[in-house]
Amino acid sequence: MDEQNKASPTWGRYIPGELLERWPRDEEGNPEPPVYLCHCEPLGMAEQLTVSRMESYGIPCLRQYPENGDFGRLIIGVSGTGTDIFVPASLWADACELLREPEETEREELSDELA
Repeated sequence: MDEQNKASPTWGRYIPGELLERWPRDEEGNPEPPVYLCHCEPLGMAEQLTVSRMESYGIPCLRQYPENGDFGRLIIGVSGTGTDIFVPASLWADACELLREPEETEREELSDELA
């Protein structure tokens, strides 16, 4: 089987090259600095849901696992210390807006309409 026809599974793999390709660049062509967005606790699916929401709106996310979180991910599949999520500086305000609860946004719109 030639190299082009080989299967290359990518589901569930973290590929930093893809993230770097999608990361916005400044005027000089350098990647923008990442800005802290939030911390997701290790239980539940907060990390996956947050990253999926951001990615669906075209906001790439960089994940870091504080302390020895990478080791925990390697051994048990989950970082025991949670996940810090970073986004490009130019997209930080949009990402913060996406983090807000939909009900909170709806309440604000309703109060604006009533005012």
